[in-house]
Amino acid sequence: MKLTKKVVLSVLAVGVMMTSMVGCGLSNSAPAQSSQPVVAETTEIAETIDLSQSTLDELTITHVTSPLNVPSIIQKNKNVFVDAFSENGKAIEVNYAEITSGADQTQALASGDVDILYAVGGTSVVLAAANDADIKILNMYSRSPEAFCMYSSDKTIQSAEDLRGKTVAGPVGTNLHQLLVAYLKAADMTIEDIHYVNMSIADAKAALDGGSVDVALLAGPTAYKAKQQDYNLVTNGKGLTDAVIAVAVREDFYNQYKKELEVFVNAQESIIKYISENHNEAMEIVAAELDLDKAAVEEMFTQYDFDIGTTQEDYKAFQNVADFMYETKMIEEPIDTAKLFIK
Repeated sequence: MKLTKKVVLSVLAVGVMMTSMVGCGLSNSAPAQSSQPVVAETTEIAETIDLSQSTLDELTITHVTSPLNVPSIIQKNKNVFVDAFSENGKAIEVNYAEITSGADQTQALASGDVDILYAVGGTSVVLAAANDADIKILNMYSRSPEAFCMYSSDKTIQSAEDLRGKTVAGPVGTNLHQLLVAYLKAADMTIEDIHYVNMSIADAKAALDGGSVDVALLAGPTAYKAKQQDYNLVTNGKGLTDAVIAVAVREDFYNQYKKELEVFVNAQESIIKYISENHNEAMEIVAAELDLDKAAVEEMFTQYDFDIGTTQEDYKAFQNVADFMYETKMIEEPIDTAKLFIK
């Protein structure tokens, strides 16, 4: 039985940070600019779908804002999902579950307490599938390899070999972990050649500030802050991790509520279109939500690709994640991740 909105929001808003149907996409290598902000009060949903016969009364979607989940921030600020499901012939109540831990997200999906994981990391999807959970990738949320970084206070650390014997802190089983393993592997090194300490991003940054670790694995605003503090950038994730984030559902939910999910995907497309057409206002909204300078948001935004369409590169990226997790013994058996995508 589904939990009530109050219980979902209070019980499921737990976890530690760490963290992707072809549609209208947004690649951020060159974000749109304008001399004056274009203010839009609402987003426009592409088409109306008749849900008058729907048996779905309420829908629970995860809401995660960090490290820089621009679509999530914009959609809630503009009530995009709420508006989309208040029309189309039937009012369906939309609830939000603020769950930042990937493991907690996939557990909530499996239990039925959450219906849609709107931004869940590739490692979390693969781990859930390895544990025989009913989880399918609906479409993509983002890709952001350059947003995931390795910083050190020691400017002499310039290569993987320089990490030998050093203490490196960061969250296990994440894009950052994958970045570290890939970086070491390129130099014929493994985790055994360093001292790897499992820490959240925030704790890793604090440990770097305090001098108790040599290197910290950081992402998003935390990585941006390290850059502003003139820490040494050892590497970022480009060429090492694809940093794929997906939108996921249970297969049984998809099979039962295809029309409802079509409404959801149309709403996703409208969010991406809004960001593209109202860039300045979108950046201001995100900056206010994350308590950052707009200039910081602008700089980080260029590291993200929020196109929701699934490409062959995305298929390869998820397979790379699964192979990495198998090689590092995070999962016991190899997984063909192509089977995780809804075709």
